[in-house]
Amino acid sequence: MTLTHRPLLEGLLLAMWLIVNESLALHHWLLGIAFALGIAALMRALRPKIAHPRRLLVALQLSWHVLCDVVRSNLAVGRIILGTLHQQPKIGFMKIPLELRDPHGLAALSVIITATPGTVWAGHDPANNVLTLHVLDLQDEAAWLHTIKQRYERPLMEIFE
Repeated sequence: MTLTHRPLLEGLLLAMWLIVNESLALHHWLLGIAFALGIAALMRALRPKIAHPRRLLVALQLSWHVLCDVVRSNLAVGRIILGTLHQQPKIGFMKIPLELRDPHGLAALSVIITATPGTVWAGHDPANNVLTLHVLDLQDEAAWLHTIKQRYERPLMEIFE
């Protein structure tokens, strides 16, 4: 295993140490450097594969789509909770086959799905690469499948694979 140096992580950890201790004394610098190097070394051992995201424009577009979807989902969940809908939500699970295999892309997909109100990443079968998604209002499975596959998975594949 190669030990790649991550000066940004170490610098941020050192800055955090100095801020938390509210001191720029020499002994805090030395302890902070030891803390930063130690934590960075542990992070490398826990996460040997480094992400190499590409396509910044695609990432920005994905971020915009996620922001819009989070706002829209907040409004929809609010209507459900406040009872302004005249029908009961159709709560359900669905299985979505994924093409995305990069662990960083899968982690990003899980954060996107779970951060969007009304949806939860309920599981992932790595052998078959199938996502189990819990949806608060599962009226149209095809629309959910399209959203996950085209709006989230495809851009994540462009970014991480």
